[in-house]
Amino acid sequence: MKVAIYGQAFQEQDKVYVAALLDELKGVHASVFIEEDFLQIIAKHIPDCDYGTFSQTSGLDSSFDMFVSFGGDGTMLRAVTYIQDLGIPIVGVNTGRLGFLSTFKKEDVRKVVTEFTAGHYTIEERTLVEVSLNSDLNTFGDLNFALNEITVSRKDTTSMIAVETYLNDEYLTSYWSDGLIVSTPTGSTGYSLSCGGPVIAPSAKSLVLTPIAPHNLNARPFVISDDTTIRLKVSGREENHLVSLDSRIATITNGTEIRIRKSDFTIKMIEYKSESFLKTLRKKLLWGQDKRN
Repeated sequence: MKVAIYGQAFQEQDKVYVAALLDELKGVHASVFIEEDFLQIIAKHIPDCDYGTFSQTSGLDSSFDMFVSFGGDGTMLRAVTYIQDLGIPIVGVNTGRLGFLSTFKKEDVRKVVTEFTAGHYTIEERTLVEVSLNSDLNTFGDLNFALNEITVSRKDTTSMIAVETYLNDEYLTSYWSDGLIVSTPTGSTGYSLSCGGPVIAPSAKSLVLTPIAPHNLNARPFVISDDTTIRLKVSGREENHLVSLDSRIATITNGTEIRIRKSDFTIKMIEYKSESFLKTLRKKLLWGQDKRN
């Protein structure tokens, strides 16, 4: 068994949980590799951290059985930029707040290993979206994809922007708003949900367009097929606007054509039978919290 471990931050109280994960992996004779910056952090707190390392550009390949993200949902989204198209199954141990993607409680960290080795899991393939621009700027490089959403939004102004929107080259509308979110089913429980978008099951073959604070009173979130090519063009009082891919953000000149489509590869999420999507809805979004239930 070959396992990669990644984290961005480390709190003193997390030491016991990282140690427990490493101990459980040692018990099944796993080959463990830790992201090089994260290893430097935890080595100050945990003795005998003699493990292989990897970085965003080297050390990972398709021979890994599992990638463990140790942190919150933001860490999970960042972890996807390490995995890219390698097809390594990923699971998140939540040390953050809500932890919708990072489903495992840190107190249950040993179960990440025991339930995996027992085969008590399934693999869910999650859709990603990617962006391309009609300019020579290689703004996002090879990391031009997102697991949750791609968002265009205003910059340096309190004024609205107009987001001219085409689906498969057919004009849809111009959203007068603070911006527009193009969300995957995975991202439907994130920023899109906060802006009034629907919850979409992870296995649905859909994307959702969710306007941010639209001034069009009839503008509503719009669920579309995930084989749709989306073309956007922003205009407004300022010269630039923002484009974000999950947590990565860039400044783009107004009038630049932005094309968004489903990526050619997916991310394999490990879904344990004890931590299903529906159970996560009940636990994290408090679905069913009604006295009548």
